[in-house]
Amino acid sequence: MRLHVGQRHERVLALVRERGSLRVTDLAGELGVSTVTLRRDVETLATQGRLRRVHGSVVWPGAGTGPAPGTAPTPALAAAARDAEGVVAGMVVPTLDHPFGEIVQGARDALEARGGRLVLGLSGHPEGDAEQAGGLVAAGAQGLLLTPGPGSGDDDLTVGTGVPLVLVERHAPPGSQAADLDHVRSDAAHGAALAVRHLASLGHHSVALVLREAAHADRLRAGYAAAVEALGLTPAPGSPYCAPARLPEAERIGQTADHLRALAEEHGVRAVLLDGDEFAVVLVPRLRALGVLVPEDLAIVVHGDEVASLADPPLTAVAPPKRAVGEAAVALLLERIAERRSGDSGPRRHVGLLPALRVRTSCGAVLRAAGRG
Repeated sequence: MRLHVGQRHERVLALVRERGSLRVTDLAGELGVSTVTLRRDVETLATQGRLRRVHGSVVWPGAGTGPAPGTAPTPALAAAARDAEGVVAGMVVPTLDHPFGEIVQGARDALEARGGRLVLGLSGHPEGDAEQAGGLVAAGAQGLLLTPGPGSGDDDLTVGTGVPLVLVERHAPPGSQAADLDHVRSDAAHGAALAVRHLASLGHHSVALVLREAAHADRLRAGYAAAVEALGLTPAPGSPYCAPARLPEAERIGQTADHLRALAEEHGVRAVLLDGDEFAVVLVPRLRALGVLVPEDLAIVVHGDEVASLADPPLTAVAPPKRAVGEAAVALLLERIAERRSGDSGPRRHVGLLPALRVRTSCGAVLRAAGRG
C-alpha cells in the first residue's frame, strides 16, 4: 500500500531513529519510493530540524557524523569532526544559478551537520571576489570556500585574508601563484572521456564536441581529445566547436544546429558531446526542424544534468556530483582549520570527484537495446 506523505515522513523518522543513519538511496529503496521523492521528504524534515543530512545520508539529530564506512580519517580530519561546532565558514560564488545552487546547498548541509554555519557572498564581477572574501573574514569567517568568477586572476585567488582557503569547482594553472591552493571540483575531463567512450561503444567512429565559454571548457576539451586518441576515433571536423557567447542565444543555437547538420550530412558524423543540457533542450527542436532527428540521425550526450531528463527526447547526460563537491570542500576546509589550531600542516590537495553517466534516449542506446537502432 502506498503511504501518503505524512505516513511516509513518520516512517522515515522511525527508521532513522532506529538505525542512527541511513543512505538516502537505501532508505528510498526500503520505502519503495524514488530517490527524488525521498530527497524531497528529507529536505522537509531537515528544515523542520527533525533529522540531519550529510554526505548523501540522513542522520538522527545527535547521532555521530563521522566519515563514511571504509574511510580512514587523518588526525586533522578527526579533529575537524570534533571541533567543527561553532565554526563559521564563508563561501564566495559568482551566482546561485546552475550549478552553484546545489554546490552551496551541499556545503551548507555538510557544515551544519557538524555544528558549523555557512555565510554566503555573491561576487557578481571579477573584482568582487577579493571584496566579498575580505568582508566575510572581517565578519568572523574562519575559512573560505571560493569560486572565482570569470576574469579573476591569481591575485584574486590568493586574496591574503589570513584564513584557510579552498577553491571550489576551479583550479589554478600549474606554475601560477595560486597553483598550490587546495581545490575540490568535479572532474570534467573524466566526464568528457566517459561520454566519448559510451558513444564509441554504440558504434560511433567519429564524435563531435560542442563547447560553450565556461570555466571547465579546457577540461572537457582535454578529456575529449584524450579519449578520441585512446580509442582510435576520427576527430570530427571543426571540433571543438563553440558558437561565440557574444551572439544572442537564438543565433548561437542556429549556428550550432547548422554546424551539426553539416557534420552529419557532409562528413557522416552521427554523435556529439555537447556542453550544457539547457542549451541542448532548445537545440534539439532546431535540429528536428532542419531534418536531423535525435537519436536516429544524431546521438547526443550532454555535459550537465539539470534539466536533461525533461527534454524530448530525454538527454543522456554526464552528471557532475555538485552536492558532493560542496560536501567535500567543507570537509577539506575543516581539516585545514583544525590543522591551523593544532599547528600541524598536511600536504595541499587537488580533489577531483568523478561524474556519472546517466543513459537516456538521446544517445540511441535505448533504440539499440530495443533492436531499432
